Amino acid sequence: MIRIALSVTTAVLLFGIADAGKYNRVLDIGDPAPKWQDLPGVDDQQHSLDDLSRFPVVVVAFTCNSCPYAVDVEDRLVAFHKQYSDRGVGLVAINVNKVEEDRLPAMKEKASKKGFKFSYLFDESQQIARDYGAQYTPEFFVLDRQRNVVYMGSFDDSPDGKSVNTSYVESAVKAELDGGKPEVTETVPIGCRVRLERQRRSRRQK
Repeated sequence: MIRIALSVTTAVLLFGIADAGKYNRVLDIGDPAPKWQDLPGVDDQQHSLDDLSRFPVVVVAFTCNSCPYAVDVEDRLVAFHKQYSDRGVGLVAINVNKVEEDRLPAMKEKASKKGFKFSYLFDESQQIARDYGAQYTPEFFVLDRQRNVVYMGSFDDSPDGKSVNTSYVESAVKAELDGGKPEVTETVPIGCRVRLERQRRSRRQK
């Protein structure tokens, strides 16, 4: 037990986990959402978070083509966008995986096949996933009018979508549209690990 306590304390000191969310090592509820700029989309346009300024509420989904969990949520994303796009909710999907089946050409095929009407963006640098602390596909963030994070985690309580009892993203969105705050603000994201490349540390110059 002592060893566990020491390791947790060390982790807090080293990584600042105490200042982040319960399941997210970077962001906490209420934090300003990290911005992105000039990310290419499947529509061959460059996109930024500021492009969504007309929407009172924004949902950011980190996803990809190759993960079975991400594939399972696609139809639910299409249905969600269809239901809420006219109610002031912006939806943007972002992929940072760099394996061939997840790169932009494959993303374009996926978007066309599934009929995505929302933006599907690719970040070659992978920096936006690091900024959000996104570790899984799919993983969701709901942003309020001030573009602060009000929810982060899973889309709902059913990874495969076959037995949904609670839709966390939808509940958070409804609360924000009604002028309130979500009752559930953070859940455990379930999916495949985001394929982040290891960043080499440069040696300090003397």
